[in-house]
Amino acid sequence: MITREEIANVLDQPVYDGDGNKIGDAKHVFFDDMTGRPEWVSVKTGMLGSSESFVPVRDAALVQDHLEVPYGKDQVKGAPSVDVDAGGHLSESEEHRLYDYYGINFDSVLSEAERTDDGRWAAGPGAAGTVGAAGPAGTGQAGTAGGTTGRQDAWDRADMTDESAMTRSEEQMHVGVERRESGRARLRKYVVTEEVQQTVPVTHEEVRVVREPITDADRDEALAGPEISEAEHEVTLHAERPVVETETVPVERVRMTMEEHTENETVRGQVRKERIEAETELIEEDDMRRDRE
Repeated sequence: MITREEIANVLDQPVYDGDGNKIGDAKHVFFDDMTGRPEWVSVKTGMLGSSESFVPVRDAALVQDHLEVPYGKDQVKGAPSVDVDAGGHLSESEEHRLYDYYGINFDSVLSEAERTDDGRWAAGPGAAGTVGAAGPAGTGQAGTAGGTTGRQDAWDRADMTDESAMTRSEEQMHVGVERRESGRARLRKYVVTEEVQQTVPVTHEEVRVVREPITDADRDEALAGPEISEAEHEVTLHAERPVVETETVPVERVRMTMEEHTENETVRGQVRKERIEAETELIEEDDMRRDRE
């Protein structure tokens, strides 16, 4: 059961059944005249909250931001409709009919109402309190003994706020980023063979015949041999050729580094927004005439 201190957290908040289905929004809370404890909550149901159903809160619980009742959504929506008078009370017959609908023994409810919070009897057995007045702070006057009305006082958020105002809410999209693996990079060394060429200068020897006239200086040397004879003189010729050999030398160090690049990416999503529109219902002249009569 909810307490008087929790009422402000109940009104205009969602009401769910035991299976997690939303039934509607809490509109009014009704107090027991004798004990001053919350006894009923009215729930706005249907499209645009067009109907109002009464639910007992004796076994209800306030869970985070909503009220949870142990009755199914269809059962609550099918509860008997009651006519709350201008004073904001439930009559004894209406209350009796609601307790019967929810399978709650009305006699046990009266027995509980005869006791105060400290366990003392507020009146003789079987007596219920008369109507008490409920204020904005939820403090009601205790009913006097002897009456048998069993009626309830109503308390709603209209005592604190403008009842003609609504709160419009909307969803907002928040976009974050997550870091995940996108690939891998590695350094791999392998051997390839390629053709290279290089030009180097090479030399070789060639024979050139030089004819020199005999002079007085070398005449004696030239006449040292036979006068007429055959002779042969040989020289060795030399030539250079390219010689290729290879050696391994280090030429560079290769490593990997990572760089971060930032780019803009557009993210699209869907958000829901509430819209509030005013609806006007005109009264026909015949209805106004009947009201005046």
